[in-house]
Amino acid sequence: MYYLFIFLLLLCAELIYFRIADRFNIIDKPSARGSHTRITLRGGGIVFYFGVLLYSFTHHFEYPWFVLALTLIAGISFIDDIRSVSQKVRLIFHFTAMLLLFYQWGIASLPWWYIPVALIVCTGIINAYNFMDGINGITGGYSLVILGCLTYINEFRITFIESQFLWIILLAVTVFNIFNFRNKAKCFAGDIGSVSIAFIILFLLGKLIIFTQDASYIILLSVYGVDSILTIIHRLILHENIGLPHRKHLYQLMANELKIPHTAVAGCYMLLQVCIFAGYIVFYNYRFWYLGAIILILCCGYIGFMKKYFHLHINKP
Repeated sequence: MYYLFIFLLLLCAELIYFRIADRFNIIDKPSARGSHTRITLRGGGIVFYFGVLLYSFTHHFEYPWFVLALTLIAGISFIDDIRSVSQKVRLIFHFTAMLLLFYQWGIASLPWWYIPVALIVCTGIINAYNFMDGINGITGGYSLVILGCLTYINEFRITFIESQFLWIILLAVTVFNIFNFRNKAKCFAGDIGSVSIAFIILFLLGKLIIFTQDASYIILLSVYGVDSILTIIHRLILHENIGLPHRKHLYQLMANELKIPHTAVAGCYMLLQVCIFAGYIVFYNYRFWYLGAIILILCCGYIGFMKKYFHLHINKP
């Protein structure tokens, strides 16, 4: 009953936001970056932030620095959803949020050079996660898989965080998927959604890695990671400005050039990540070899796909 009440509360919050977004014209128009063709409400991913606030209010603000950091990064992202914010301002907010996150993790006691390295890596992960938000269902679906894997680890392998936190965020993502994981989405996550859920997952994954001293758990981001990094490299080879919008991600080619339904593409990414995690559990004693093999296989798959289908994008009128 407790989780049913939480689900209904988050659902009501999402529906109230829809009315506000509709009233103030917070919408997403078709663009060069996305793969949609109709005007849709933007910022539905704000429910992820609501989920964290709900947990915090009911658990005496157990992670205060993380909540403050999430508020900063979600706030500037929401402003960016409404009107454009300069890259410099966004970076200031992102870096400040990262430093607060590091303090919550407790890495201030580590050697000083950990901070700049972690800052670059974490900022890269958040931006990559944001860039991957281009079709219906992919952000919500992939996030649901990662959170499900983290919940499995927390419940059956090693407890690294209070289980209610994970379950509430899972419910928030489920609420979002009700309106987004469909061929004609009711809403998009917006920057507030994609950046917030990336920050939440980063907090959880970092907490797990620090608690266990096992970096192999980064495999939970392997599918997104390979797609993001190789797409950046591909664009650099093409002498493109990687800061500009584009439609060259593998999932975008599947949706745009191959005309595969958005939900089917998102489902493929989800299923692939689930299979990878299942193999990780089976071969845990050889986890770093397995991680290397998975990255190699994903890279080969990406390169093979691009060699076969990228010409469809080039020749597209």
